[in-house]
Amino acid sequence: MAPTHDHPGEQAAQDPIKLLAIRDTPLSVDEVFRLVGDDAAGGIALFAGTVRNHDGGADVGELGYSCHPSAEAEMRRVAEKVVAEYPVRALAAVHRVGDLRVGDLAVVVAVSCPHRGEAFEACRKLIDDLKHEVPIWKHQKFSDGTEEWVGA
Repeated sequence: MAPTHDHPGEQAAQDPIKLLAIRDTPLSVDEVFRLVGDDAAGGIALFAGTVRNHDGGADVGELGYSCHPSAEAEMRRVAEKVVAEYPVRALAAVHRVGDLRVGDLAVVVAVSCPHRGEAFEACRKLIDDLKHEVPIWKHQKFSDGTEEWVGA
């Protein structure tokens, strides 16, 4: 259960999970940011993960994401853990699947909390747990012809 404080605005919101989705269309930082706005939030932390042009010293030529059908349910489980641990006012997370290019958004997550420290910590936990626990796999093809699967 999220900690309670003297001011009701510091308590967790009634329904803080605003968006959890896997999409095959481009993601929007603005959409996610807008969804976590809350009058009782003094801090919003947002993380946007982008496709980089290298990994492990090799040039990435192509990249694609795929997921298990349970991915959104697993996202919800992870989000609910974050909400239980922090005084989250609002939370949103979207992950892209399909073929992406260098610079494309692969994942966007955001959390609002009464204070900035809580928002940073909750956002960090959200993205770290999503990357480790949600069955989403990255297929990288390198410019030298080799390829690699990376995932939960």
